[in-house]
Amino acid sequence: MLVGIHQLHYLPWLRYFEKIARSDVFVALDDIQYSKNGWQNRNKVKTSAGATLLTVPIFERLGQRLDEVRIDNSLPWRRKHWRTIEQAYHKAPHFADYASFLEETYARDWEMLNDLNFHMLEGFLAALLIDTPVARSSHLRVPGKATERLIELIEAVDGDCYYSGAYALDAYLDANQLASAGIGLELQEWRAPVYPQLYGEFLPDLSILDLLMNCGSDSLPILLGEST
Repeated sequence: MLVGIHQLHYLPWLRYFEKIARSDVFVALDDIQYSKNGWQNRNKVKTSAGATLLTVPIFERLGQRLDEVRIDNSLPWRRKHWRTIEQAYHKAPHFADYASFLEETYARDWEMLNDLNFHMLEGFLAALLIDTPVARSSHLRVPGKATERLIELIEAVDGDCYYSGAYALDAYLDANQLASAGIGLELQEWRAPVYPQLYGEFLPDLSILDLLMNCGSDSLPILLGEST
């Protein structure tokens, strides 16, 4: 059973969802350390001015875990993000298909970053028709760090193979340790697909929102390289 594992992100990009779609089970890392200037609370959409970064403001504390991160609602980020998305994509072919979910999401009060990100993850998976089961690492309650913890997480969901980005081999992943535990390794070999976009020249590595707004029900085949 192939297992994908990744930290919870805000408005994740396409590679994130390809990993989930290819996996038999996906583990959302929601209790690792928060990474400042990472993608846990921000991502990019495409506007008439080009790639635009949307950032959820948070209260930062040194060494805090993701499940401890609180959103700073003293700033009008929800209104700003929804307005930016609406203005950027209201002319996109499939804006109407996803507008109600997004409008409802940004109308709600969110206190914890994880709650917002997991709600959006579930909504995007449903929109993409990806039915991969998703487990949260905080619910699995397994010990360890780095590769040791990955092994524990994979075993906790009855997996026997890990689906990993190739970059992990240079960053934290010990392939020998996986093999010693009897767990296989499959590397994610994926290139960002080119698809119709608004506003001129194609830009890769945007939020999944961009693909959905422009391609609708064709998004998953495009994501998996199955589109003709």
